Amino acid sequence: MTRDDVPLGKGQCDIRLQVDNEVEVSVRGDQVYIRTLSGQDARDDGSECNVPLPNRDPENFNFQVMDSRNDIRLLAPPSRRNDFAAIVAIRDSASGFGRYHFRLSWAITGPTEMRREPPGFDRPGRRDDGNDRPPAFAWNNVINFRGQGRGMATWSNAGDLRLMDCNIDIDRGGKILAVFRAERGRTLTYSGQVIAQEGGRWKADMTSDDGRLRGRCSLWSTSGGS
Repeated sequence: MTRDDVPLGKGQCDIRLQVDNEVEVSVRGDQVYIRTLSGQDARDDGSECNVPLPNRDPENFNFQVMDSRNDIRLLAPPSRRNDFAAIVAIRDSASGFGRYHFRLSWAITGPTEMRREPPGFDRPGRRDDGNDRPPAFAWNNVINFRGQGRGMATWSNAGDLRLMDCNIDIDRGGKILAVFRAERGRTLTYSGQVIAQEGGRWKADMTSDDGRLRGRCSLWSTSGGS
């Protein structure tokens, strides 16, 4: 979600749950996974993030308990060992559902963690040589696309990974962020710069979140989505 109350340069997730007995909560990317250990299944109580948790070690990561009825603790911070998920244990020994609210925060350090900007925000282009000049391609719209679908990501000698939902943001500076939700709770994140647009088709130079994949990307929209 776009949140105006989070300082620029800071990522923040507020996870709010109603918990009966004992659960284990994993936050990965922009998804929350809850494993019920005992009692009834937990209920979401208005969780929100301003950007996804990055697919790498987050800088200045912090876990803070905002509200709890019984025991809540961080089992593991995001790391390569747990596929960059923050894992939290909640044990509610009282009867019925109890309200729990914990906050994850970290420093945004790169374009793959861009803050989503509201319509009307305009930012001048920057060059790598430090001189502020308009970008070669002038973009003057804000686009957000969210959709459910089916797809496949394929790497040489690494097999296939089934893709499901996608989220695409283009800001008024021409920066593009594309996030795909994949099987096994994974997310694939790509960011870059729009270099051309014609009708409902965009071209962008893109880089994967881990920096290993770089190349030209084409996106287009139809009446059914993108």
